[in-house]
Amino acid sequence: MKIQLRFFASIREALNLSQETLELPASIATVGELRVFLRTRGPVWAEVLAEGRSLRMAFNQELASADTALAESGEVAFFPPVTGG
Repeated sequence: MKIQLRFFASIREALNLSQETLELPASIATVGELRVFLRTRGPVWAEVLAEGRSLRMAFNQELASADTALAESGEVAFFPPVTGG
């Protein structure tokens, strides 16, 4: 499954990445599983997307929970609880 990732505000700054397209392993089916998968990319990823860290997730521009199912060509966004313009 191919998805688009977007990172905003302090998350974007920490990762030095605003967006990317990613081909996911077949074992990843939810936003929460994606978050866990991304943490394996390295220490910065593990810290920024750590379990218990306050951040928001959206799937196709609607707030998502860890149980939200992913779909082909969907967009997942990670952002802090409060962002400025």
